[in-house]
Amino acid sequence: MKRLVALAFTLIFGSSAFAGSLADFDDLSLAAGSYWNGSADPGAGGFLSGLATFNNRYLIDLFSGWAFWGGWSYSNMTDTTTPGYGNQYSAIAGTGQSGTNYGVAYVDTYTPTTPSLTLPHAMTLDRAYFTNTTYTYLIMRDGDASGFSKKFGGTSGNDTDWFLLTITGQDDQGQTTGALDFYLADFRFPDNSQDYIIDGWTPVDLSGLGAVKSLLFTLTSSDSGAWGMNTPAYFAMDTLTPEPATLCLLAGGVGAVLLRRRSRHGGS
Repeated sequence: MKRLVALAFTLIFGSSAFAGSLADFDDLSLAAGSYWNGSADPGAGGFLSGLATFNNRYLIDLFSGWAFWGGWSYSNMTDTTTPGYGNQYSAIAGTGQSGTNYGVAYVDTYTPTTPSLTLPHAMTLDRAYFTNTTYTYLIMRDGDASGFSKKFGGTSGNDTDWFLLTITGQDDQGQTTGALDFYLADFRFPDNSQDYIIDGWTPVDLSGLGAVKSLLFTLTSSDSGAWGMNTPAYFAMDTLTPEPATLCLLAGGVGAVLLRRRSRHGGS
Protein backbone atom coordinates (compact mmCIF):
# COMPACT_ATOMS: atom_id res chain seq x y z
CA MET A 1 0.00 0.00 0.00
CA LYS A 2 2.83 2.42 0.82
CA ARG A 3 4.33 1.84 -2.61
CA LEU A 4 0.91 2.47 -4.18
CA VAL A 5 0.47 5.74 -2.32
CA ALA A 6 3.94 6.84 -3.35
CA LEU A 7 3.17 5.95 -6.96
CA ALA A 8 -0.09 7.88 -6.87
CA PHE A 9 1.61 10.99 -5.51
CA THR A 10 4.36 10.71 -8.14
CA LEU A 11 1.89 10.36 -10.99
CA ILE A 12 -0.46 13.07 -9.71
CA PHE A 13 1.85 15.75 -8.43
CA GLY A 14 4.75 15.00 -10.75
CA SER A 15 2.76 16.09 -13.82
CA SER A 16 2.18 19.71 -14.82
CA ALA A 17 -1.58 19.24 -14.55
CA PHE A 18 -1.34 18.46 -10.85
CA ALA A 19 1.71 20.48 -9.83
CA GLY A 20 -0.49 23.51 -9.29
CA SER A 21 -1.32 24.22 -12.93
CA LEU A 22 -3.70 22.92 -15.55
CA ALA A 23 -1.44 23.99 -18.41
CA ASP A 24 2.04 25.55 -18.54
CA PHE A 25 3.23 24.54 -22.06
CA ASP A 26 6.41 22.99 -20.65
CA ASP A 27 5.09 19.49 -21.31
CA LEU A 28 5.33 20.24 -25.05
CA SER A 29 8.52 19.23 -26.87
CA LEU A 30 10.20 22.20 -28.50
CA ALA A 31 13.78 22.84 -29.64
CA ALA A 32 15.50 25.82 -28.04
CA GLY A 33 14.77 29.13 -29.77
CA SER A 34 11.80 27.82 -31.73
CA TYR A 35 8.01 27.71 -31.90
CA TRP A 36 5.08 25.59 -33.11
CA ASN A 37 2.37 27.34 -35.12
CA GLY A 38 0.58 24.41 -36.78
CA SER A 39 2.65 24.32 -39.97
CA ALA A 40 4.04 20.87 -39.13
CA ASP A 41 0.52 19.46 -38.78
CA PRO A 42 -2.02 21.77 -40.47
CA GLY A 43 -4.93 19.43 -39.81
CA ALA A 44 -4.33 19.10 -36.08
CA GLY A 45 -6.73 21.85 -35.12
CA GLY A 46 -4.85 22.55 -31.90
CA PHE A 47 -2.74 20.97 -29.19
CA LEU A 48 -3.01 19.70 -25.63
CA SER A 49 -0.97 21.05 -22.71
CA GLY A 50 -1.71 19.56 -19.32
CA LEU A 51 -5.49 19.26 -19.21
CA ALA A 52 -6.27 22.16 -21.57
CA THR A 53 -6.81 21.95 -25.34
CA PHE A 54 -5.75 25.06 -27.27
CA ASN A 55 -7.18 25.74 -30.74
CA ASN A 56 -5.05 26.42 -33.82
CA ARG A 57 -5.74 26.85 -37.52
CA TYR A 58 -2.98 26.89 -40.13
CA LEU A 59 -3.64 27.26 -43.84
CA ILE A 60 -1.93 28.25 -47.08
CA ASP A 61 -3.79 30.53 -49.47
CA LEU A 62 -4.03 28.75 -52.83
CA PHE A 63 -3.86 31.98 -54.85
CA SER A 64 -1.07 33.88 -53.11
CA GLY A 65 0.81 30.95 -51.58
CA TRP A 66 0.98 32.85 -48.30
CA ALA A 67 0.64 30.96 -45.05
CA PHE A 68 -1.71 32.07 -42.27
CA TRP A 69 -2.28 30.85 -38.73
CA GLY A 70 -4.65 31.80 -35.95
CA GLY A 71 -5.58 30.73 -32.45
CA TRP A 72 -2.68 29.42 -30.38
CA SER A 73 0.96 28.61 -30.97
CA TYR A 74 3.60 27.82 -28.37
CA SER A 75 7.12 29.14 -28.17
CA ASN A 76 10.32 29.51 -26.20
CA MET A 77 11.66 32.47 -28.21
CA THR A 78 13.54 35.04 -26.14
CA ASP A 79 13.99 38.03 -28.50
CA THR A 80 12.79 41.19 -26.72
CA THR A 81 14.46 43.75 -28.99
CA THR A 82 13.76 42.94 -32.67
CA PRO A 83 10.73 44.82 -34.02
CA GLY A 84 8.39 43.59 -36.72
CA TYR A 85 6.24 40.71 -37.86
CA GLY A 86 9.23 38.37 -38.13
CA ASN A 87 9.42 38.33 -34.34
CA GLN A 88 5.77 37.50 -33.71
CA TYR A 89 6.47 34.46 -31.49
CA SER A 90 8.51 36.14 -28.73
CA ALA A 91 7.05 37.31 -25.42
CA ILE A 92 8.32 40.68 -24.24
CA ALA A 93 9.05 39.06 -20.84
CA GLY A 94 11.89 37.14 -22.54
CA THR A 95 11.00 33.72 -21.15
CA GLY A 96 8.08 31.70 -19.79
CA GLN A 97 6.46 32.49 -16.46
CA SER A 98 6.91 29.01 -14.98
CA GLY A 99 9.53 27.50 -17.24
CA THR A 100 10.82 27.80 -20.79
CA ASN A 101 7.72 27.45 -22.97
CA TYR A 102 4.66 29.68 -23.13
CA GLY A 103 1.61 30.16 -25.33
CA VAL A 104 1.27 32.85 -28.01
CA ALA A 105 -2.22 33.73 -29.21
CA TYR A 106 -3.18 35.50 -32.44
CA VAL A 107 -6.68 36.76 -33.20
CA ASP A 108 -6.66 36.15 -36.95
CA THR A 109 -9.34 37.70 -39.15
CA TYR A 110 -8.30 35.86 -42.32
CA THR A 111 -8.62 32.22 -41.30
CA PRO A 112 -10.70 33.43 -39.18
CA THR A 113 -9.80 32.14 -35.72
CA THR A 114 -10.50 33.37 -32.20
CA PRO A 115 -8.12 31.92 -29.59
CA SER A 116 -9.83 29.57 -27.15
CA LEU A 117 -9.01 26.82 -24.69
CA THR A 118 -11.16 23.91 -23.58
CA LEU A 119 -11.02 21.89 -20.35
CA PRO A 120 -12.18 18.27 -19.89
CA HIS A 121 -15.08 19.46 -17.74
CA ALA A 122 -16.31 22.66 -16.13
CA MET A 123 -14.19 23.87 -13.22
CA THR A 124 -13.40 27.08 -11.37
CA LEU A 125 -10.06 28.59 -12.30
CA ASP A 126 -7.72 30.57 -10.11
CA ARG A 127 -5.53 32.54 -12.49
CA ALA A 128 -3.32 32.66 -15.55
CA TYR A 129 -0.39 34.91 -16.44
CA PHE A 130 -0.41 37.26 -19.42
CA THR A 131 1.97 39.62 -21.19
CA ASN A 132 2.47 41.27 -24.57
CA THR A 133 4.44 39.81 -27.43
CA THR A 134 7.60 41.67 -28.42
CA TYR A 135 6.05 42.51 -31.82
CA THR A 136 3.00 44.21 -30.32
CA TYR A 137 4.85 45.80 -27.39
CA LEU A 138 7.43 47.55 -29.58
CA ILE A 139 4.78 48.84 -31.99
CA MET A 140 2.73 50.29 -29.14
CA ARG A 141 5.87 51.84 -27.64
CA ASP A 142 7.43 53.18 -30.85
CA GLY A 143 4.87 52.94 -33.66
CA ASP A 144 5.93 51.30 -36.92
CA ALA A 145 7.92 52.72 -39.82
CA SER A 146 5.00 52.43 -42.26
CA GLY A 147 2.77 54.53 -40.04
CA PHE A 148 0.06 51.86 -40.08
CA SER A 149 0.19 51.31 -36.31
CA LYS A 150 0.60 54.33 -34.07
CA LYS A 151 2.81 54.97 -31.11
CA PHE A 152 0.58 54.86 -28.05
CA GLY A 153 0.13 58.26 -26.48
CA GLY A 154 0.94 59.96 -29.79
CA THR A 155 3.73 62.49 -30.24
CA SER A 156 2.50 64.53 -27.26
CA GLY A 157 1.99 61.53 -25.00
CA ASN A 158 -1.56 62.71 -24.30
CA ASP A 159 -3.51 60.40 -26.63
CA THR A 160 -5.74 58.13 -24.54
CA ASP A 161 -4.77 54.85 -26.21
CA TRP A 162 -5.48 51.36 -24.90
CA PHE A 163 -5.10 47.68 -25.84
CA LEU A 164 -7.60 45.36 -24.17
CA LEU A 165 -7.79 41.59 -23.71
CA THR A 166 -11.28 40.30 -22.89
CA ILE A 167 -11.60 36.77 -21.48
CA THR A 168 -15.05 35.16 -21.69
CA GLY A 169 -15.99 31.99 -19.82
CA GLN A 170 -18.42 29.34 -21.07
CA ASP A 171 -19.93 26.43 -19.15
CA ASP A 172 -20.36 22.86 -20.39
CA GLN A 173 -23.55 23.91 -22.19
CA GLY A 174 -21.77 26.66 -24.09
CA GLN A 175 -23.49 29.39 -22.08
CA THR A 176 -21.54 32.48 -21.07
CA THR A 177 -20.62 32.52 -17.38
CA GLY A 178 -19.01 35.94 -17.39
CA ALA A 179 -16.31 38.10 -18.94
CA LEU A 180 -13.38 40.09 -17.60
CA ASP A 181 -11.08 42.73 -19.05
CA PHE A 182 -7.32 43.01 -18.77
CA TYR A 183 -5.53 46.01 -20.25
CA LEU A 184 -2.30 45.01 -21.99
CA ALA A 185 -1.67 48.74 -22.41
CA ASP A 186 -3.47 51.75 -20.94
CA PHE A 187 -2.75 55.42 -21.67
CA ARG A 188 -6.06 56.84 -20.45
CA PHE A 189 -4.72 58.36 -17.21
CA PRO A 190 -4.79 62.15 -16.66
CA ASP A 191 -1.25 61.80 -15.33
CA ASN A 192 0.91 60.46 -18.19
CA SER A 193 3.39 58.98 -15.74
CA GLN A 194 0.76 56.33 -14.95
CA ASP A 195 0.47 55.17 -18.56
CA TYR A 196 1.79 51.65 -19.12
CA ILE A 197 2.39 48.82 -21.56
CA ILE A 198 2.61 45.40 -19.90
CA ASP A 199 6.16 44.04 -20.22
CA GLY A 200 6.21 41.21 -17.67
CA TRP A 201 4.10 38.21 -16.74
CA THR A 202 1.06 39.55 -14.90
CA PRO A 203 -1.45 37.35 -13.01
CA VAL A 204 -5.12 37.72 -13.91
CA ASP A 205 -7.75 36.41 -11.48
CA LEU A 206 -10.15 34.12 -13.37
CA SER A 207 -12.23 32.96 -10.40
CA GLY A 208 -14.99 35.49 -11.10
CA LEU A 209 -15.89 33.62 -14.29
CA GLY A 210 -17.27 30.74 -12.21
CA ALA A 211 -17.14 27.11 -13.33
CA VAL A 212 -15.98 27.14 -16.96
CA LYS A 213 -15.32 24.46 -19.55
CA SER A 214 -13.85 26.88 -22.06
CA LEU A 215 -12.35 30.35 -22.35
CA LEU A 216 -12.54 32.66 -25.36
CA PHE A 217 -10.02 35.46 -25.89
CA THR A 218 -10.68 38.65 -27.86
CA LEU A 219 -8.66 41.83 -28.38
CA THR A 220 -9.70 45.42 -28.99
CA SER A 221 -7.64 48.59 -29.39
CA SER A 222 -8.09 52.34 -29.55
CA ASP A 223 -5.89 52.22 -32.67
CA SER A 224 -8.48 50.83 -35.07
CA GLY A 225 -9.82 51.75 -38.50
CA ALA A 226 -12.31 50.67 -41.14
CA TRP A 227 -10.56 47.31 -41.52
CA GLY A 228 -10.25 46.58 -37.80
CA MET A 229 -7.36 46.93 -35.38
CA ASN A 230 -4.09 48.50 -36.43
CA THR A 231 -2.41 47.17 -33.27
CA PRO A 232 -1.06 43.63 -33.95
CA ALA A 233 -3.57 41.21 -32.40
CA TYR A 234 -1.24 39.09 -30.26
CA PHE A 235 -0.74 38.27 -26.59
CA ALA A 236 1.14 35.63 -24.59
CA MET A 237 -0.12 33.41 -21.75
CA ASP A 238 1.39 30.94 -19.29
CA THR A 239 0.57 28.88 -16.17
CA LEU A 240 -3.18 28.36 -16.06
CA THR A 241 -4.14 27.22 -12.55
CA PRO A 242 -7.38 25.96 -10.96
CA GLU A 243 -8.66 27.15 -7.61
CA PRO A 244 -7.11 25.11 -4.74
CA ALA A 245 -10.31 23.19 -4.01
CA THR A 246 -10.58 22.15 -7.65
CA LEU A 247 -6.95 21.04 -7.65
CA CYS A 248 -7.58 18.80 -4.65
CA LEU A 249 -10.67 17.29 -6.31
CA LEU A 250 -8.70 16.60 -9.50
CA ALA A 251 -5.86 15.00 -7.57
CA GLY A 252 -8.28 12.99 -5.45
CA GLY A 253 -10.12 11.79 -8.53
CA VAL A 254 -6.96 10.54 -10.20
CA GLY A 255 -5.81 8.92 -6.96
CA ALA A 256 -9.13 7.10 -6.63
CA VAL A 257 -8.84 5.79 -10.20
CA LEU A 258 -5.35 4.47 -9.47
CA LEU A 259 -6.53 2.77 -6.30
CA ARG A 260 -9.49 1.13 -8.07
CA ARG A 261 -7.27 -0.11 -10.87
CA ARG A 262 -4.75 -1.55 -8.41
CA SER A 263 -7.45 -3.19 -6.32
CA ARG A 264 -9.08 -4.70 -9.41
CA HIS A 265 -5.82 -6.41 -10.29
CA GLY A 266 -5.18 -7.65 -6.79
CA GLY A 267 -2.39 -5.24 -5.93
CA SER A 268 -1.43 -4.24 -2.39
